[in-house]
Amino acid sequence: MKKILVWSIYTRVFHLLAMVLMLSLYLSSDEDRWLSIHASLGYAIGVLFLGRIVWGFLDIPYSKFKDFSFKIADLKTYMLSVFGAKKSYIGHNPASSYAIVGMMVLLFLSIVTGALAYGAQEGMGIASFLNHTWFAKMKLFKEVHEFFANALMFLIFAHIAGALLDRLLHSKLILRSMVDGYKEGEGASVSLNFFQKIFGFFWLGATITTLIYLLASPNALLLADNNPRVDYAKVHPAFAKECGSCHMLYPPFLLPKASWDEMMASLDDHFGDDASLETVTMQSIKAFLDDNSAEHSTKESAVYMLSRLKNDTMPNSITQTSFWKKRHHGIEKVALNDPKIGKTSNCKACHPMIEQGSINDRDIKG
Repeated sequence: MKKILVWSIYTRVFHLLAMVLMLSLYLSSDEDRWLSIHASLGYAIGVLFLGRIVWGFLDIPYSKFKDFSFKIADLKTYMLSVFGAKKSYIGHNPASSYAIVGMMVLLFLSIVTGALAYGAQEGMGIASFLNHTWFAKMKLFKEVHEFFANALMFLIFAHIAGALLDRLLHSKLILRSMVDGYKEGEGASVSLNFFQKIFGFFWLGATITTLIYLLASPNALLLADNNPRVDYAKVHPAFAKECGSCHMLYPPFLLPKASWDEMMASLDDHFGDDASLETVTMQSIKAFLDDNSAEHSTKESAVYMLSRLKNDTMPNSITQTSFWKKRHHGIEKVALNDPKIGKTSNCKACHPMIEQGSINDRDIKG
């Protein structure tokens, strides 16, 4: 047997980009503040795999889908001979053929459901129209997205494990071929024509360009924050004046109606101060708070806060909600040690747009 070039430079760069992007996607999924970065990576890898699909129809030896082996009998024979002598494949063996197609399908489903979750729960991106009361209590999009994403990661690890096992048991040059493109076997080396080279260049270039553009353009259509900013001074002047004169303005959706009612009924002892108002003004502000309380909001924080209230107990402050405590675990120590924060109720130290009704994860400071 001789060494032949099986994977062109474009295929090898594709594999490298896919690994880097998938690793970055996995790491960025743990931090809420990295959600826009996570979405940017998702769209970029979507462009990468879309190009790979086209690449599979360009009559490129060993990479075209026509060369994949999808016969069940071949897959069965291949799997049963893993630990013994087995047929050698220059291109994709039956197991990797199914794995690659499976990864493409799962990636597509992950991107679609990710975009839906980004819109429905965050009010961002092209599916932001789904951020509606109909979907306010639904975690379906996020849960389905996580299911497909986890299935994709499992298949990727299985694919890598298969390559490592083949290297261990049969000393094949599979792993090295991902770097230099060469395998041992019979056949001709891959050779690309001018059109295939041009497409490969633009395909990989488009992936990198998409990623850079989205990371640098948070207001791009795919990532845009479509949650409206609220000018409370115009929407309800009395609320902005009376409440904002003593402390920052807390958006009404951060507490349920019962909490606002209890608070407005005890203004003579408002966290140790007398904040009594004229009856007409008090009733006007109370009505505004009730109409815009957590029950009437599709904001993620409002939905999650309501879902975690236990035994219908109503907190009399935002920092007493179980949702706030879980999301801000350890913030007390940070606040006390940072003079820019000072106290846990100083939300705008980390959420600069909170007084305009926006506490998006990607806007978090610090």
